[in-house]
Amino acid sequence: MSNEQPNNPLHGVKLTEVLMRLHQHYGWDGLAERININCFKSDPSIKSSLKFLRKTEWAREKLETLYVATFDINSVGSGTR
Repeated sequence: MSNEQPNNPLHGVKLTEVLMRLHQHYGWDGLAERININCFKSDPSIKSSLKFLRKTEWAREKLETLYVATFDINSVGSGTR
């Protein structure tokens, strides 16, 4: 069961961590520019954004894609030997 998603770069990374790290990197305005959803535009907060993202698969997928692209997750650990 631990090998369910061996090729998923976000396996084991919580949605809260993804959102908080992107928020620290881009801020709410930067997130709203990159992902056009109201929870980043209108009175944004971590709590309200998480609530929306947990219910809305397409928005969560966009956030995860941005996270992988922003922090180059696919190359983590490569070339460190």
